[in-house]
Amino acid sequence: MSELPKGWQLARLDELCEWGSGGTPRRSEPSYFGGEYPWITISDLNDGLVGGTAEFLTESGIESSAAKLVPERTVLVALYGSIGKLGITTQPSTTNQAIAYALPNEMAFDPLYLFHFLRSRRHELTLQGTGVTQKNIYLGDIKAFVAPVAPRSEQARIVAKLEELLSDLDAGVAELKAAQKKLQQYRQSLLKAAVDGSLTAPWREAQRKLDAPTETGAQLLQRILAERRARWEAKQLAKFQEQGKAPPKDWQKKYPEPVQPDTTDLPELPQGWVWASLDMLGEIASGVAKGTKRDDNVSVREVPYLRVANVQRGYLDLSEVKTILATERDIEELTLRTGDVLFNEGGDRDKLGRGWVWHDEVAECIHQNHVFRMRAYSTDLQPELISHHGNTFGKLWFQTAGKQTTNLASINMSMLRSFPVPVAPPDEQKEILAQMQVQLDSLDRQEEATDLAMKQAIAQRQNILRAAFAGQLVPQDPNDEPASVLLERIRAERAERAKQPKVRRTKQDKEIAAVVKKLIDVLEQASDWVPAQEAFRRCGVADGALTERIEELYAELRKLDKAGRLAVEPVTDAEGRKLHDKLKLLAG
Repeated sequence: MSELPKGWQLARLDELCEWGSGGTPRRSEPSYFGGEYPWITISDLNDGLVGGTAEFLTESGIESSAAKLVPERTVLVALYGSIGKLGITTQPSTTNQAIAYALPNEMAFDPLYLFHFLRSRRHELTLQGTGVTQKNIYLGDIKAFVAPVAPRSEQARIVAKLEELLSDLDAGVAELKAAQKKLQQYRQSLLKAAVDGSLTAPWREAQRKLDAPTETGAQLLQRILAERRARWEAKQLAKFQEQGKAPPKDWQKKYPEPVQPDTTDLPELPQGWVWASLDMLGEIASGVAKGTKRDDNVSVREVPYLRVANVQRGYLDLSEVKTILATERDIEELTLRTGDVLFNEGGDRDKLGRGWVWHDEVAECIHQNHVFRMRAYSTDLQPELISHHGNTFGKLWFQTAGKQTTNLASINMSMLRSFPVPVAPPDEQKEILAQMQVQLDSLDRQEEATDLAMKQAIAQRQNILRAAFAGQLVPQDPNDEPASVLLERIRAERAERAKQPKVRRTKQDKEIAAVVKKLIDVLEQASDWVPAQEAFRRCGVADGALTERIEELYAELRKLDKAGRLAVEPVTDAEGRKLHDKLKLLAG
């Protein structure tokens, strides 16, 4: 770390805060839940104030889980999974064991200063994570972090400036996220308009006025069906010839007619368009099964193959293409060709049927059996339009048609063959793609710009935080009390408390803990305003008090307030920011 600004001091976080973590009550005991105390889990942390939570605990729930009830303005840090994710409590709360809490000594350390410091060190926290399935960091690792401590007044100025700058930055990020969402929505609307004919409605009207002859979708479909039958017959004749047999009588009658689309609930298509099943339009095939057992004398060789992970919705992820051993026959039959339309067989329900078009990106690449491919019978069919239709209309269609097992959903070959596809006239298909490309190029540029702006915002946030804890964000005041004086005061207090006999935490000693000074006695002795944290310390909570002891203090606070005997006043800095609360007992 570079040289510290004048008046600053380095200190370990365990010197500046009291640390701990929470617990989880037994789910089988309903009396532990539904109480008044927010129970904060990692999903509730949002790198800001933590207000509402999904669940609340009762006092018995807190006691049973060995969780701790922590006051307002407690800093929370995720220990598991989302390491370093942060929050600040807005009311007395408790947490589960996946969250560490920090109670800063507010005389020397502003909780928001600690919050932003940890935010600036999230990357370092993440690097200390260990574990295979889920990364976690130990509480001791956080406590050992060394923080640059500014003078208390300067901390308040730093926090105020950070809140101002980061608030503006967060507002800008929110606008960028909203823009990204709108661009995604517009992309989906564009794709839908392309495959339902609304995109080219003006073009069709212009063509109608020209009265130019053009092939309809129905006529194109008839040509495709004729080609489908011709290919089947040619394949059958080749098979007879290979077997040295003459074609039997009426062999053409064994032709498998294509599956007809169920148009009952399908939307009406534009004039000149027609519904067809995927089975009418192309040859559908499954791929090679991984782990297929073969005789030792069968010759195989290694080739690249596509997995479900490679086939995304609207694009191919080829960052990792694995290889598989396959026979020459499999390679010949399953090698992908430019224009093949890919569909995923299974996975999560919302991923059924997702896919894109192959453009010979990897030489001699085949596909596994969980990826179907459709090879069109005619080059007048634009494969991208079929895939866009599968990724828009088909998303819900496949979810409805798919089968669900315990963990996975899937579609089969029969379902895929019956998938309904709109067939537009050949010329209109080309026009659709041309118009789409112009708008998609524009969308790509806008999305790239917003992505770049998001990255710049992230970098700017780190620059602001880095400047804050290097003493470069706000001007210094030579009249500020140095941090070294504050730290010496804290260390002296800790040393004094260490001399005091510790309360034994046995079952029999719970009665002893109960006779520690009551809050009303502390306030009476003070006879004037006293910081809330100091009042709690005098009641024993600063010595690692038991959960039930903290609960007693909060219960007493509520009783005093209800009886009209408690005055609470916030203490603020020069900029009006709340530092802590102070308490005063009113006459009864």
